[in-house]
Amino acid sequence: MAASNLVLLSNAGDVGRKVLEDLRARDVPVRVMVRRDDERAAGLRALGVETVVGDLTRPETVAAALEGVGRMYFAMSVSPDQLLAATVVASVAREYGDLDALIDMSQMTVSQMTAISTGESNQQRLHWLSEQVLNWSGLPVVHIRPTSFLDNPLFTTLAARSIQENGTLALPFGTGRTSPIATEDVARVVATVLRDPAAHIGHVYELTGPQTLDMTQIAEQFSRALGRPVTYVDVPLDQWRQDVLAKAGLPPHTEQHIATMARLHRENRYDRISDDVERLTGEPARTVESFVAARKDFYLG
Repeated sequence: MAASNLVLLSNAGDVGRKVLEDLRARDVPVRVMVRRDDERAAGLRALGVETVVGDLTRPETVAAALEGVGRMYFAMSVSPDQLLAATVVASVAREYGDLDALIDMSQMTVSQMTAISTGESNQQRLHWLSEQVLNWSGLPVVHIRPTSFLDNPLFTTLAARSIQENGTLALPFGTGRTSPIATEDVARVVATVLRDPAAHIGHVYELTGPQTLDMTQIAEQFSRALGRPVTYVDVPLDQWRQDVLAKAGLPPHTEQHIATMARLHRENRYDRISDDVERLTGEPARTVESFVAARKDFYLG
């Protein structure tokens, strides 16, 4: 048996923060790992959240963070250290931990990968390898594989910019279909599994929005949500990388990942649909239209 039902969140970013809110609302004890003892950490403590300073690539800090923990949510931002962190977590949790559940935030692209596939991003390859390490560890793992996030800059900041400028969604997705998902829906699934993990151990959950749509259909949902015409403009991928992505100032690893996501969308690799969100939480995932309508002021400026 695990030492307790104390949950360790290794990341309190977009998904992790919403998981934290869900668990605290249900009186589930939570500890959050932070990289630095800064204003953000102080803000968490001000809310009564236990925090511990640690680094997923440093075994001694992971061991300290796991003390007394029964369930862990393992997630990182896009990083070349993804595989190193997964290996550290697996090895430390095996030797020093007492987990009854380790929830791994992966990516849906992993579902279509093999040991030798080469068309994916470096980040996606690291997620595939991380899943192998966690599976080999023998730990009680649950893999969460969301598709592209609606909260991704592709559908938020970049979309808002082109909508305000000329009423368009300008992306290099061609006629590819996609089923983006809201962060809050992914967080609902993660929190559901963390609250009562026994039935989920060993499972892989693929999370998508409720519909698979091409970009013209997505633009129609933007139009209805915003009450103004929005049309899709297909931008050549190389031009988009040069004129938009290269100017975003992203680290090379992140830029390569986003550029690959755009290409895979164009190749129709994101034409996936799953009802796992509704099946696990009892509520369907948000549509593009409802997501945009809730952020109308952001998109219209």
